[in-house]
Amino acid sequence: MLRNTSSALWWGLSKMEVRVAPFRGNLSHMSQASTTPSQSQSRSHNPAWVLFVTLWLVVLTLVIKVWVAWLTRSIALFAEALHTLIDCLSVVLSLISIASPDRYNNREVWGHGKLETAIVLSLIAMLGFGGFSLAGLALYQLGTTPNLSNLPSVAVTLPEIYTIAALWISQGCLALWQKRIALRQGSLALRTNAKHLLQDSWLNGVLVITLVGLWQGYHWLDPVMGIGLVITAGFSCWRVLNWQLPTLVRQIAIAPEAIHQIVRQVQGITDCYRIRSRGVVGRQVWIEMQITLHPEFMTSQTWVKGQIEAALRDRYGPIQVKIEVDQDDFNEES
Repeated sequence: MLRNTSSALWWGLSKMEVRVAPFRGNLSHMSQASTTPSQSQSRSHNPAWVLFVTLWLVVLTLVIKVWVAWLTRSIALFAEALHTLIDCLSVVLSLISIASPDRYNNREVWGHGKLETAIVLSLIAMLGFGGFSLAGLALYQLGTTPNLSNLPSVAVTLPEIYTIAALWISQGCLALWQKRIALRQGSLALRTNAKHLLQDSWLNGVLVITLVGLWQGYHWLDPVMGIGLVITAGFSCWRVLNWQLPTLVRQIAIAPEAIHQIVRQVQGITDCYRIRSRGVVGRQVWIEMQITLHPEFMTSQTWVKGQIEAALRDRYGPIQVKIEVDQDDFNEES
């Protein structure tokens, strides 16, 4: 009877289908009734899916660090949690920059709206308040205790050190995984986010060494390391905003006249107008335009679009182009 029950259970499990809820923007193709090995592999290499997984892992890391910091009452751990919050900001901005080219519904494309602005301002406010509070507490401890050996003790145990070390290793592996997929897919958002995670991962190594020192009784390391981490958090936040926001703000990346001149050199195009470009030349530029084709080239729209994209990429580097095609009715009548 037990064998029959096990067989029935195994048969039922084998018939189950794994469904994945769709995610906004580029993640919508992830919804499928069943997942084959080839489909699973292509999904795992999708930049938006990789960033979505990274976001949840970074949020989990943030929760664990805050929990350990609360148990130990360590200023350095709380300051390191600020860096993890900045990592969350970097991933969110990368996801927004990937999803932006697909948002054409009654909204000017490739610009930041109220949602993106609210996210950035909220996180900046949290970082500023947390950073100034931690730095003030650390300076207060150092100022009111002339003898550094009499500073408040931090209750650090080996399991907590092992936990932070595991988070350090996982962040390094996550950054290397992102970098590998970014090189394979040519994704600027993944490459930027992986670069940020790698640059911040060394701070986790320094934090592990600090925790070992606190475990050995060097309590003065906690406020000193906390001040250092708060300062580096400011530079890290500035680096993220400097790299990410230019791909979101509504600024002209390339003069429309220059794009118009390049596009008109392609055979079959009689006019080019409604040209808009966003991003940073050399990193990533999104271009939207409307062209008018000669009637004889209407059947060769794919070839014409490929020629336009190739000419613009040769001139300006990484680009994404959205082209709307109209027919030249004047030439058709004549």
